[in-house]
Amino acid sequence: MSGNEDDWLALKPQEPSPSQCCGSGCKPCIYDVYEKELAQWERAKAKKDKSLLMEKKEQSNNSELNPDTFTAFNISSVEQLTEDTYQYKFELPGNSSLQLSLGQHIVLRGVVNGSEVQRAYTPISPGNAEGYFEVLMKCYEAGLMSQYIKTWKKGDVVFWRGPFGGFPYRPNKYGELLMLASGTGLAPMLPILQSITDDEEDETFVTLVGCFRTFDKIYLKPLLQDLARYWNVRIFYVLSQETSLEKLPWSYQENTYIGRLAEDLMKTIINSCRRKPFVLICGSSAFNEDMNRYLKAAGIEENSCFVF
Repeated sequence: MSGNEDDWLALKPQEPSPSQCCGSGCKPCIYDVYEKELAQWERAKAKKDKSLLMEKKEQSNNSELNPDTFTAFNISSVEQLTEDTYQYKFELPGNSSLQLSLGQHIVLRGVVNGSEVQRAYTPISPGNAEGYFEVLMKCYEAGLMSQYIKTWKKGDVVFWRGPFGGFPYRPNKYGELLMLASGTGLAPMLPILQSITDDEEDETFVTLVGCFRTFDKIYLKPLLQDLARYWNVRIFYVLSQETSLEKLPWSYQENTYIGRLAEDLMKTIINSCRRKPFVLICGSSAFNEDMNRYLKAAGIEENSCFVF
């Protein structure tokens, strides 16, 4: 093989490994980016013109989020919320904003033991927050990305790309939103809920049901308590590993259920909704499947649900 051929092979894009795909249906997916870069490489090689590769950008340092390339962001604060869940705050230059649409997610890139890993997360800060954005992250004992996240500290630089997805919401489109969230599935619900409470003209009712193992594992309690004070917002908690409501602070006892969010409780909550609800669901794949089944049994049609 000639040296010239070796040079071109060294420039050829590498096909992503399965761990590099976050599995969230991003457009473009990392495989789409690879196909685009491969086609660009093939054109350059055919014309024997390496300058055609110069438009390729793997990452950027201009702090402008981009769906095609990864952008560097500085961590400005780290707050541990529970034994395995953290809230990270990232800097944006000046008063700039990510300008995310409601429910959109962004993709994080990490390297663990020499392997690249990518995962999707939904910022919990308002999409128009100026100078920063915040992300809620749960670390798993055997999670590859979790191993990377656990090393983070204030001042570190990490790389994101996006945004992707989102929920097409507009004020007063639905009479009531029923939000079913398990654990960090709370993340995409918060910007939507805050957009409603921030808009005096939006009279949408909201019922948020947060499912957690124990009271101590409920995230962002002060924020949720503040949101629950709005006239059109109700927040319920379903705690699977608590044994008695009497152990909880009195302010939580009336709106908390012990056990799991099963079919009977789902029907009770739906029947208590003030208007016919449109349902938002976010959790593990098992949680999402269970919720869809319970909703169907309660008479909620599939076109009245949205799964993040």
